[in-house]
Amino acid sequence: MLKIGHRGAKGHAAENTLASIEKALKLGVDGIEIDVHRCASGELVVFHDFTVDRMTNGSGEVSKLTYKELKKFKTRGNFEIPTLSQALTLINNKCLLNIELKGLDTAKEAARIVAFFVDKKGWDYQNIVISSFHEDLLETVFKINDKIPLGVLTDINVNRAVTFAKTINAKSIHIDYTMLTAEIVEDLKQNFKVYAYTVNNLNPIARIKSYGVDGIISDYPDRL
Repeated sequence: MLKIGHRGAKGHAAENTLASIEKALKLGVDGIEIDVHRCASGELVVFHDFTVDRMTNGSGEVSKLTYKELKKFKTRGNFEIPTLSQALTLINNKCLLNIELKGLDTAKEAARIVAFFVDKKGWDYQNIVISSFHEDLLETVFKINDKIPLGVLTDINVNRAVTFAKTINAKSIHIDYTMLTAEIVEDLKQNFKVYAYTVNNLNPIARIKSYGVDGIISDYPDRL
């Protein structure tokens, strides 16, 4: 079972920062999950929310701010918002990277960056998974480069996720752990890897582990 750090190691350092990713690596994770948005100047930045208000000392929508403007803002702990390329460079193919497409218009650039890091920087496709709740974004990645492993996120309807996943040859289903039973996991594993999110407390961790999931995404990957 893969131990996957949520937004780096969110429980230990400011989420989606290089410091959080570094902490996850030091904790010996098997994988790291991050979120990306496209900013006004075109770069993919590692950030969860659609606005910077919650996580930084700034204000505004990520998609309407340039990267130069975003770099001026600081998160808790005084960290800058990184780009996807910076995150890939730091991780350097040492573990699985789950890139969740949060923002709109992220698919083409994500596919381009992943292909570049595979072709030029020594990454393996097997160490990447692009996931999203947005079916259109996953469809776009699939049409651009069907070598990139895809994961379908769901927190409502497992059957819909499975039906859609088959149309894009997805490798994994990423599912809210509160939806899981042993029977659901067994059924899903006939066709997909099953990654449960976001499991932080010891009793739920033990329960989800007992179901035989392929990976758990946690703010505290050291608890896994």
